[in-house]
Amino acid sequence: MKTITDSNTKANTMNSFEKWGVTPHVLTLENSIIREILKLSSQPGVISFAGGLPAPEMFPEADLKEASIRACDTYHDRALQYSISMGVPEFRTAIAEFVKEQVPDINAENVLITSGSQQGLDIVARAFISPGDYIICEAPTYVGALQAFNFYQAKYETVDMDDQGMITEQLEAKVKKFKPKFIYVVPNFQNPSGITMSLKRRIQLVEIANKYDIPVVEDNPYGELRFEGEPMPSLTQLGGNTIITLMTFSKICAPGFRIAWLIAPEDIMPVFEKVKQGGDLHTSTFSQYVMLEYLKMGKLNDHIKKIIKCYGARRDVMIKAMDEYFPSEAKYVKPDGGLFLWLTLPKGMSGKDLLPKAIGEKVAYVYGAPFFPNGGGEDTLRLNFSNASDENIIEGIKRLGKIIKDNM
Repeated sequence: MKTITDSNTKANTMNSFEKWGVTPHVLTLENSIIREILKLSSQPGVISFAGGLPAPEMFPEADLKEASIRACDTYHDRALQYSISMGVPEFRTAIAEFVKEQVPDINAENVLITSGSQQGLDIVARAFISPGDYIICEAPTYVGALQAFNFYQAKYETVDMDDQGMITEQLEAKVKKFKPKFIYVVPNFQNPSGITMSLKRRIQLVEIANKYDIPVVEDNPYGELRFEGEPMPSLTQLGGNTIITLMTFSKICAPGFRIAWLIAPEDIMPVFEKVKQGGDLHTSTFSQYVMLEYLKMGKLNDHIKKIIKCYGARRDVMIKAMDEYFPSEAKYVKPDGGLFLWLTLPKGMSGKDLLPKAIGEKVAYVYGAPFFPNGGGEDTLRLNFSNASDENIIEGIKRLGKIIKDNM
């Protein structure tokens, strides 16, 4: 017979998740590859192209300080109190006005304030996905969305991409076969590929979604950051009640506020509201009021123009350096905006295998395979150009180019 001491000894040799019965599927979840690489790239002297980080020197610190003071002076204790789950009403009205050009026929009742776009992805996933449900997405697709969906044990059917975005000619057959809960796309300057979906493909996507009554989740964190080319209509503008759109201030203002929003038909909002209540009750009241005052100051559009000028120039510096230092066998996609360049390595090379060698030479990137939920992409990698100086871009690309050439 086991004694209490024997039982305690055995228990002390077990991990907490073994003793406490953590749900098995949670134990299979993988850490964000981007966050893991950011740990490596935080070493002194490493030039990092790994994160999707805005340039900190571009944050409008003085204006946000003024907006914070105005929030305190204007709203007093309201800015420090609990607020409603949908978001501060006057802020939702201001958001509706801000996006009116991209999302016509919108009002405050179509807006739910979220704690970053990542929470918007989680809310959608919690509302729709049961274990084993299919989602259709692009290949490659945003790895953060896969993290959100994987928690609820989703399965994936992917659609290939070309330089016009998701190849929608493949879509209808997959919709009929897999009966997905929703279609997830990043149509503007896609993360990770940088590709923008063409107007023709957008129309085809919306037509298929309407035909089969399947929601489309339009993840649009970069849509304001266009360097060249003509703006594309949002999927909501084309598709009305089949589209759920996610937008954020993280890339156009400051990510530390964790202020984003979900736009959807009014009749689905009570569902999303209940889901959010179970997650965090509501997004930071103070942050909402600060961003409301910042919008009222009328400086955001000028700030976005400054970001576009900065990031567009950095994209051009990176492309020029790649043309100079990379072998011709390495191919890249030139984005019209956003934060990323997508590289296909010479035949037979692995982005994952090259990464330790790159870290050894003090340069970091994100290898491409994790962006493909059903496998593939071993010969790809993603480079961020927004968060490095011109000098670091040139030096980092020079180091990376040497590594690629040496390992061909």
